[in-house]
Amino acid sequence: MPSQQYVEGMQEMRSHFGSAADQWIKAIHDIYPEFAKINVEFPFGELYRRDIVDDKTRELCTVAALTVQGFALPELKVHVKGALNTGSRREEILEIITQMIAYCGFPGATNALLAAKEVFDEIDNASDVAPKS
Repeated sequence: MPSQQYVEGMQEMRSHFGSAADQWIKAIHDIYPEFAKINVEFPFGELYRRDIVDDKTRELCTVAALTVQGFALPELKVHVKGALNTGSRREEILEIITQMIAYCGFPGATNALLAAKEVFDEIDNASDVAPKS
């Protein structure tokens, strides 16, 4: 039986990522359930549920941090979607990534920019409803 913190953490994740939250955690759970538990309970069951800053700000901060790390591109893509889902505009996300040039250099920021574009393209292509011939 999952803890209350896990249940609340999954609710928080779903509010940011939709059904992708369940897919992400299932993939991690299949490898090591304890890692998935910690991944839900600590950041999303505890930190993300605090009411000091809003969800949009949290996601933009996360985009900045993952951009500076430079190696967390899968996680960055998840949080770019989270930023969009919590009210950020594409231009705001791109501006945050651009600002990170000063902290991680051009290679890290360029990789983040390309990762964000992949997310934007995925969203744009999913909304295309052109008939197939």
